[in-house]
Amino acid sequence: MMTTTQQKAHASSIGFLELLSSFDAATRQGLADDNILLNLYNLCEQLGIQDKLLYVDSNITIRTGIDTGTIAPTDGTIGLVLNNNQDQPVTLASVTPNSNQKPIIIDRMQPSALIIGTLSNDRELIAIDNLNDAVTLAYYLMADNVTLLVSLDSLLFNGMVKHFAEAYPVTIFTTIDKKDKVCKPLAGANVKAVITVFDVLLQLDNHSTYANILADDDTTILDLQAEIWGTPEPLANDPSKPTPYPINAFTGLLRQVIEAVAYYAQVPLAMAGQCVLGALAHMGQRFIDAPFGHTHMPASLILITEGESGSGKTQAMGLTHFKIKEYERQQYTDYLSDVATWDSDKAGLKGKELSKFLDDNPKPQNPKNLFDDATIEPILDRFISGEMNNASWTTDEAGQFFNGHTMTGDTAGSALSAITKLYSDGEVSRLRSQKSAYATPQTDAHGVRMTLLLQGQRVVLEQALTDPLMNGQGFLARALIACPEDLRGQRTWNDEQRRNDSPYDNPYLIEYWSRCHALLDPLPAKEPVSSTGTPQRIKMQWAKGAEQAFYEHMQAIENRQAQGQSLEYLKAYASRMAENASRIASLMAFFEGRKAITTDDIARAFMLVEYSTSERLRYLDATPTGEQNDSEKLSSWLVDKARGKKPPMLNRTDAYNGAPKPMRKNNKVLQNELDNLESMGHIRQMQDGKKKVIYINPKLFI
Repeated sequence: MMTTTQQKAHASSIGFLELLSSFDAATRQGLADDNILLNLYNLCEQLGIQDKLLYVDSNITIRTGIDTGTIAPTDGTIGLVLNNNQDQPVTLASVTPNSNQKPIIIDRMQPSALIIGTLSNDRELIAIDNLNDAVTLAYYLMADNVTLLVSLDSLLFNGMVKHFAEAYPVTIFTTIDKKDKVCKPLAGANVKAVITVFDVLLQLDNHSTYANILADDDTTILDLQAEIWGTPEPLANDPSKPTPYPINAFTGLLRQVIEAVAYYAQVPLAMAGQCVLGALAHMGQRFIDAPFGHTHMPASLILITEGESGSGKTQAMGLTHFKIKEYERQQYTDYLSDVATWDSDKAGLKGKELSKFLDDNPKPQNPKNLFDDATIEPILDRFISGEMNNASWTTDEAGQFFNGHTMTGDTAGSALSAITKLYSDGEVSRLRSQKSAYATPQTDAHGVRMTLLLQGQRVVLEQALTDPLMNGQGFLARALIACPEDLRGQRTWNDEQRRNDSPYDNPYLIEYWSRCHALLDPLPAKEPVSSTGTPQRIKMQWAKGAEQAFYEHMQAIENRQAQGQSLEYLKAYASRMAENASRIASLMAFFEGRKAITTDDIARAFMLVEYSTSERLRYLDATPTGEQNDSEKLSSWLVDKARGKKPPMLNRTDAYNGAPKPMRKNNKVLQNELDNLESMGHIRQMQDGKKKVIYINPKLFI
């Protein structure tokens, strides 16, 4: 036969409510003159919640794991009933009267609290981490419509607060010196922190009132739910403010590289990102073509970045193109050696021997294909002569391109036309008079590629970006533009630790350079060519679902070109956004060693072309004034509908059915705008079981 103790221990494993019913209510006489328990008893009596205190007359099995337990010495103790956020009793705390022993929690895995008062939305729930302070506070605050949530073990306090914050707003108290330690673990929860200079209980002991404490100038009330959110970015097109750079468009190594370059060169993320894209295009255009429609196109890019003199353009390009320039130098050194050997072998040959030697051993060609100071004509000539199939014009002095003789003279129109044709089709056509000193029977080149990475000062770029010829010829419509903030005046030079932190020891940059080296000098050393001599490149393919995702984005851009929409005045530029997205997505996949573009690649690539479009709009100031764009309309609607909700959130189906036009009942447009709002820190899209929900940044309600 089981003993009473064994029966109680066994009962706890059967059901908690059965265990509670086996104990009698505690009596005032049974509290052994324990002041805290006596005061708690009196409180519960006044509040009509006498069932909170029980007399425990046996040892109980406490839960120490999912399926394990141990017998605890609870016989002769007072049991405090702990409830969950639904006000259901879920566990018991065993307290020994007049003892300093720590309370024993029967089931520590159950989020729970001793609730002094009632749970309801019209009462303030204040969480306390010890019974002594809680009982004292309860007497002070009974008239202030307050309910206390008491954690009987300070180690369980944060979990208890988060649990109750799922159902109700919760208030906690802390002092300025303990603010970070107390508040950081609860960031993001529906919690209000009352932060004071002196402890709240101490102030109440000194005859202050709770209302006066809250109204004190030295008291700070912090919404911890908003703390986990960043500051939402502005959605309106403000020509005076740079567009926030979408660093989330990059993942893995590329993101780490961009952040490292921005850190070491002390440049904006946008400048570092443009330089990385330029490096990817220089390497990738040689080996891949990007899909578009029923065909493929070059993976070359045109990148234009604003940066004043001394802003770090050279340093950023030096890090992103480190291996490219090293490779160029080595190729040029080998070329000089080959030319010297060729000259030596040719020396002394005459007549038929010389003729045969020249037929069998053409003079080595200069392998240079990275230019920083050139004009377009000789570059085109090198394509036509077959000296090179791939090139990049990469410079931190964009004035050499925009203000050079070619772009300011009578030939500017034809030069721009040649560049746009080279960008779009990979073709060059250049006819010279056969009487000219530069006459040549070769007039065309096919399957050639050129990337432009141009960085320059505002005085240069502003003139170019508003130039009718640059726009009319379609050159700027094909460009990815970045005009980031100028960090001069905000950089750090006198930090010894920062100075000693060398980029050449950075593991991410080292890994990036290693990957660049492998892409620049692959095996076999030369890319394959067709029977006609045209380079054969990998035709990048769509992974499952990626092609449809691409055209969904493309359709959304098309819709925004309609009258009254954000791209109405930028149709030429908008029509090239999808092309650039395919090129960027292809280069991202290529860098990671893939031959197929995923839906994730597409989403991230469109983030970058959207960024560039916003920057282009800043220069044109093309958005009609006084009118909200679609992102602003949707954000305002979400804030209005979620106002007063704790936490502020909506079901996605509600947004689908009720959002402003053109988002309402248009899943494609709505999703594009939701993704944009998430990237700007306005919302978070999450899954709640089978439902999709939208959480709104609490800072938008302030």
